[in-house]
Amino acid sequence: MRFEIPFYGHENVRAFHPRTIEITTEPDLTVQGDCIIGVSAECGCKDIPKKLKERLRDERSTVTFSIQVNDETFQVAGSGNPDLILEHPHDIVIRKSKFLCPRTLAINCDKASNDIPRKMIKMLQSPQTKGIFVIEVT
Repeated sequence: MRFEIPFYGHENVRAFHPRTIEITTEPDLTVQGDCIIGVSAECGCKDIPKKLKERLRDERSTVTFSIQVNDETFQVAGSGNPDLILEHPHDIVIRKSKFLCPRTLAINCDKASNDIPRKMIKMLQSPQTKGIFVIEVT
């Protein structure tokens, strides 16, 4: 199962966080949001399709995320969890840790925002840059 979430860059994208990656439906970003790589996303956790949420809650599922910006792609592997809440209206966060909250989409991820190539982050520092956050669950 595959689901794509378009989002946009912002001049305050920094991507220095060592444990998380986040996109948000909010249009603004402060420099304190150092895990946020995109704003004005088309949905938060709450609006992810029900069937995808069911797959994310199956601990046998394999979850792969791709962040696509222009011709660049960055991939992250993670895990679902039966206790995922998936109800935050604005935010989607993937985490290296096992922390669960309404914003958490996946845990035990193998990469965080500080692993994203600086070339991609530089592109995402332009509000005109469109990215796609791809969720694939098998």
